[in-house]
Amino acid sequence: MIRAQYHGRQTPEGFLVWDVRKLIALSEGLPVNDVDLATINEFDENYWYQSDDVIPTCSNIADHMNLVTAANLDFPILLCAEGRLMDGMHRVVKAHIEGQRTIPACRFKTTPPPDHIDVNLSDLPYDT
Repeated sequence: MIRAQYHGRQTPEGFLVWDVRKLIALSEGLPVNDVDLATINEFDENYWYQSDDVIPTCSNIADHMNLVTAANLDFPILLCAEGRLMDGMHRVVKAHIEGQRTIPACRFKTTPPPDHIDVNLSDLPYDT
């Protein structure tokens, strides 16, 4: 069972949040294609530290590096209809570290509606 996790993105409509477990279920049956790592814009953005209550401490970065180490590159990353990353940054980082140029990805034809709007990621349940 995958751990509870969320993807959040600031938009003109507010801070939109998706439950990654739901995104994975919705991606079943989508084609898997290799995408160039250079096209994943979020790799060069502040991706993990968007929330005001989460800052990049050494401990927090170490936690992310543990997740990068454990990441399984056999599972495709998920992209929204516009090509933005919705799940898989730890896999993207691992692929980059390993010198890969591409990574398997599924891209939604239509971006699913968010599960939450204008909620703080730290206020969501992570134990289920």
